[in-house]
Amino acid sequence: MTQPQLAEQLPYHRLARLSLRYRWWRPLLGTLVVAVSYLFALAVLMVLAVAVGSSLGYKEDADGWPEFGPVSGTAVDLLSIAVGIPVLLLTVRWIGRRPAGTVSSVTGRLRWRWLLLCVLTAVPIVALGMGAMLLLPADGEPESQWAGWADFGLALAMLVLLVPVQAAAEEYVFRGWLTQTAGAFLRSPWAALVPQAVLFAAAHGWGTPWGFADLVVFGVAAGWLTWRTGGLEASIALHTVNNLFAFGVSAAVVDGLNSDETAADANWQVVALDVLSIALYTAAVAWWLRRRRLDRTAPAPQPPAQPPAFAPGHPYVHGAPAPHPFGAPVPPPWGRPGAGTAGAPPWPAQPGPAAPAPWAGQPAPGTARPPAASPGAGGDGADRT
Repeated sequence: MTQPQLAEQLPYHRLARLSLRYRWWRPLLGTLVVAVSYLFALAVLMVLAVAVGSSLGYKEDADGWPEFGPVSGTAVDLLSIAVGIPVLLLTVRWIGRRPAGTVSSVTGRLRWRWLLLCVLTAVPIVALGMGAMLLLPADGEPESQWAGWADFGLALAMLVLLVPVQAAAEEYVFRGWLTQTAGAFLRSPWAALVPQAVLFAAAHGWGTPWGFADLVVFGVAAGWLTWRTGGLEASIALHTVNNLFAFGVSAAVVDGLNSDETAADANWQVVALDVLSIALYTAAVAWWLRRRRLDRTAPAPQPPAQPPAFAPGHPYVHGAPAPHPFGAPVPPPWGRPGAGTAGAPPWPAQPGPAAPAPWAGQPAPGTARPPAASPGAGGDGADRT
């Protein structure tokens, strides 16, 4: 008997093939659908923002956009990125024909305990790096003013609520969808990780070469962690903690959230400290992986087993006939003693039933019947005439 073939184990970047209905064009069509659907969702959000701003009496700038202020304006900006999560997950389900959770991890869901552990690992590392950045000398920048506890508390509450979904949305798009789209065609994880890192850096705009390089390093490290751990939890944790500290520092000073600067505008000193933080966090997660068991692959789907072409009429179990599913079959009448019809042929090598005795006056089988006596011949037919 042949052994059943084991299912292929798919790493995270190959999960686009985790469907019996996978076709080569589905990842490409899905990318187009994600882009168009996101632009549509973004347009709807902008219309709603303008309607809310007008109804609440906010002033409009030269472009007709309501001037929400630093806190509300930042909230709208974060939401404009966060709407990418439902768009992407629906596309995975409808176009990719696979569970939406397969973008989160190889288990089909976010592993919340592992995510919390990664967050707790990232907090001290990012805090140390951010503190070192604040000690760097400011080259010609005006002295910052404390925003006050009231404004800072309101901004911090908004950031804690929205930054995690904003950071997760970027991870789902770049380390999730784009990585799995490339992995549908490329087996090498590095071939799938490097392009998304470059696109991630380009999406933040062009500031300085140092800033662009810093974003590429972040994208590569986050992509490697996603592949190595089999899910987005480690990259989401680093991205969320990093953005919370960055936005939090900006919210602590007056008009800090109104700044247009991003990580792409960083100088080499800031980039050096940030790359060191990324390296320390990556090493810490790798250390945790040696002490925790995490699923890193998912079994490829197998086509349903085909039934045998010719099923046996009477299956045997352990050398004995299995019971008939519809009850024991009725044996033929000639196979039972004393039953059957006359003249039924016996089985080969089986003696037939004894022939019945002849009736009185009836010749035995195999003898000729005597001719009938004519009237007046022999016997007691004496002449009475």
